[in-house]
Amino acid sequence: METMMSGARFIAETLNGYGVTHVFLVMAILRKTLVELEELNIKRILTHSEKAAAYMADGYARVSRKPGICMAQSVGAANLCAGLQDPFLAHSPVIAITGRKKPIAQYRNAYQEIIHGPMYDAVTKYNVNVDAIEQLPFILSQAFREATTGAPRPVHLDLLGFAGEVIETAEINCAPVIEEQFARYPAYRFSPENEYFNKAVMHLEEAKRPVIIAGGGAIASSAESEILQLAEALSIPVATSNDGKGVIPDNHSLSIGVVGSYSCGVSNELVSKADLVIFIGCSAGDQVTNDWTLPRSQTNIIQIDINPSELGRNFRNKLCLLGDAKTSLQGLLKLIKDIDKKNDWAKHALSEVKDWTKSIECLCRSQAVPIRPERLCSDISNMLPTNAVLVADTGYSAVWASNFVFFSHPNQRFVRAAGSLGWAFPASLGVKCAAPDRPVICFTGDGAFWYHLSELETAKRYGIKTITVINNNSRLAQSVIGVDAAYGARSGKRGELYKFNTIDFAKVATDMGCMGYRIESPDMLAETLREALKADIPVVVDVKTDGSARPPIPWSPPAK
Repeated sequence: METMMSGARFIAETLNGYGVTHVFLVMAILRKTLVELEELNIKRILTHSEKAAAYMADGYARVSRKPGICMAQSVGAANLCAGLQDPFLAHSPVIAITGRKKPIAQYRNAYQEIIHGPMYDAVTKYNVNVDAIEQLPFILSQAFREATTGAPRPVHLDLLGFAGEVIETAEINCAPVIEEQFARYPAYRFSPENEYFNKAVMHLEEAKRPVIIAGGGAIASSAESEILQLAEALSIPVATSNDGKGVIPDNHSLSIGVVGSYSCGVSNELVSKADLVIFIGCSAGDQVTNDWTLPRSQTNIIQIDINPSELGRNFRNKLCLLGDAKTSLQGLLKLIKDIDKKNDWAKHALSEVKDWTKSIECLCRSQAVPIRPERLCSDISNMLPTNAVLVADTGYSAVWASNFVFFSHPNQRFVRAAGSLGWAFPASLGVKCAAPDRPVICFTGDGAFWYHLSELETAKRYGIKTITVINNNSRLAQSVIGVDAAYGARSGKRGELYKFNTIDFAKVATDMGCMGYRIESPDMLAETLREALKADIPVVVDVKTDGSARPPIPWSPPAK
């Protein structure tokens, strides 16, 4: 019996078969497909910009572990592409779908048309044209395979027709084949051979001051439990990258916080003292290593990663373990029974962390007005539900949230921008779509919030109930030091390069139909945050903070 269906129906049934619950888009793209998606109860989230659609798909993907879908027509393809930089850097499986005009219109100054393919090469791992309906079964399936295997990353499908209409209106005699294995990541779990585990055991036996550095790949692999088992079995302190925050609760005796250039006050120094560093699902780029100054050159390094091209990319590893983090650690845990615990080293690390924690207590309890960011973060820590997702922007927002919001429960999740300012608010809407039953709190600055302020209307229109906490100091605070350095002793209008007008975002939120709170006293924080959690509509908590506040300068090894 023949199975004739339109391309629109084929796309819709494929997405439904893979468990997609939401798509994020700017019109006009795949209009007939969108009608089919409604019939299959897949929610269509119409956004105000293509970048916001990509960021929402990214947030959705990171928390659901399923590919996030974003779409735009021909003229929006460049904007959508720009939105893929963050999921590419963060290893997030986003599938971007665009349309392009027919070949007869190419290279002839067609309205709104440019060649899309080359611009997507830098931000995808699979970038293809769909020129005929017969390609659709193969390419759609491959898109899900590419997005979820190895290190997840975005893919791009450019469909014929400025809105993909050539593909979706054609008919095909084929039913979708759903490969459930590729509906989520990691699609494959493999581990190194036993000989490599034996070598790892040897290095662990010899080490006196080992440290684990866990990255976003560890969370992608759901390796939190195994990392904690390894750390507790051998008394190994655990540091994380910003993306790896939450691998170990911040109040655990072996947690030494976030390491690198966005670090807390003690983690870098402890990593510098280590004689063995175990990178787990961590790319060891410049941020987590403080411009590759950590670990020290003489430190032994074991790196566990699912991507062979990452092994040894930044350091001369003593041992490379190619495999999924969770599965690899399970293999290693079977062989460590006879290794002595590193108790003295763990006690030293705990003492250093306690001293740092004590040194920031006065700031976390500060009654100063304008409000100190440390106090804001402390109050968020105290009210954070055990299953909450905290979504943080880049820049100072990432530093404050990573180091001054303390996680006390393994079910709390931290998600942060991989570098794109303004990412967090739209991403938090995608996170909430993926996890409707979890409290989702966005932590952002006013400079970042301005980027996608219009998506407040989107949140209200679709009933996406997030809480957005704005660290509002009326400036791009991270830029102040650089601008001041550029001016030096010269006078001038330096504030033009980082200051904004003072805006009450609570009023803006209220005008858009959301709930808004303006906080100017630290005594108002706790009760307001509790009220926000009870709200049944999107909430903005606009906190007037001290524009002169700066996070601690990260510790760096002495120059040689």
